[in-house]
Amino acid sequence: MAKEESHGVVSDLISFLNASPTAFHAVDEAKKRLLGAGFKQLSEREVWDLVPGNKYFFTRNYSTIVAFAIGQKYVAGNGFHLIGAHTDSPCLKLKPVSKVVKGGILEVGVQTYGGGLWHTWFDRDLTVAGRVIIREEKEGSVFYSHRLVRIDEPIMRIPTLAIHLDRGVNEELKINKQTHLLPILATSLKAELNKVSSESGKQANDNTGTSNTKHHSLLLQLLSSKLGCKPDDICDFELQACDTQPSIVAGAAKEFIFSGRLDNLCMSFCSLKALVDATSSDSSLKEETGVRMVALFDHEECGSDSAQGAGSPVVLNALSRITNSFSSDPKLFDKGIQRSFLVSADMAHALHPNYMDKHEENHQPRLHGGLVIKLNANQRYATNAVTSFIFREIASKHNLPVQDFVVRNDMACGSTIGPILASGIGIRTVDVGAPQLSMHSIREMCAIDDVKYSYEHFKAFFQEFTHLDAKITVDI
Repeated sequence: MAKEESHGVVSDLISFLNASPTAFHAVDEAKKRLLGAGFKQLSEREVWDLVPGNKYFFTRNYSTIVAFAIGQKYVAGNGFHLIGAHTDSPCLKLKPVSKVVKGGILEVGVQTYGGGLWHTWFDRDLTVAGRVIIREEKEGSVFYSHRLVRIDEPIMRIPTLAIHLDRGVNEELKINKQTHLLPILATSLKAELNKVSSESGKQANDNTGTSNTKHHSLLLQLLSSKLGCKPDDICDFELQACDTQPSIVAGAAKEFIFSGRLDNLCMSFCSLKALVDATSSDSSLKEETGVRMVALFDHEECGSDSAQGAGSPVVLNALSRITNSFSSDPKLFDKGIQRSFLVSADMAHALHPNYMDKHEENHQPRLHGGLVIKLNANQRYATNAVTSFIFREIASKHNLPVQDFVVRNDMACGSTIGPILASGIGIRTVDVGAPQLSMHSIREMCAIDDVKYSYEHFKAFFQEFTHLDAKITVDI
């Protein structure tokens, strides 16, 4: 990859991260990029009319997105070449009733989502972002719209307790997730003064208040101002606390990315960009016999069990609908699954220099070392010798580094969407991810070289898999 192109990949990732404070925003940004690259949006509610050589995508719940490009030589029964990642990250989500007042302070009630490093959320400049359901009147009728919202400026903070009031905090930090993680929005005094000032500056027929008692009126006013509606037009929302510090290239040698949500927006971005670039020219799909696909799921951080998670039928439905668009023979779908391959892409644990003993001595992924192939004998990852070989062979052909990871035998192993999709669909799967530090912190870090390697590896996978798979014999 040329230096200019590799720099472009990293700066493009930074733009993607800064545009994606939530899973909804990540899907929205992915949608914009796909439309700009000539992909056509489909609806799961409608019949699909698909054409070989064309590119498509659909969203589910606007927090999961599936994009695919059909090879010009595709026929029903051929395989799907899929990269799966996820759009969600551990965070603090606002409760259905978020209004909390204690000690003359307005606080915001939140739920912990996923397995976050919650101590990293203290003393950060926070805001809110997510989606809102708004009531709108058009030509005498009432309609309800889904709108994304993000307040750019810091409006909340979770302050730590002074060491003078907890002398042992540096020896043992204990966080009560119910009582210690509530962000402060304002003082009651200032909130009331703000309300009076706002009302006095408006005409009498202006609705500056709200009948909604579940959330602070100050928060609803901020949201309605951003959305250009009245507070009472906000019917419901799914919001989360977000760090306002932007993603950046950093480090003394400018070799790192410091950002929230690298797990797993980094892999989401690399797979999406790889698909777009591997299908960008008129000749990209000319000799392709399969379907190149990317699926970015919500709810991985809490188990994937939802209508839009990897545990749902969303991918199985897509594969079936694509196959059935070209043939009504039900036997061809099963044939296509056995010719398919999934790359489950989720960030990996880089070796931490201050905790060397946390890695098995022969499996220590390094920053700048390339994608990590994850293996686990107990199937917490879905990689096996065949799927690992395929991914390594693609790397070898393109001079890309790869690394290996297994967890220590005396430590628990996490998991990914890989085993979920492998067992649910019956598709060959390899689990991989770029190495990173500070996983599940509000502020994570990875190496820029690994972003470039990941993008190149995923792009090569789309371009090489059909040819390589034809040379592999296992169940014959």
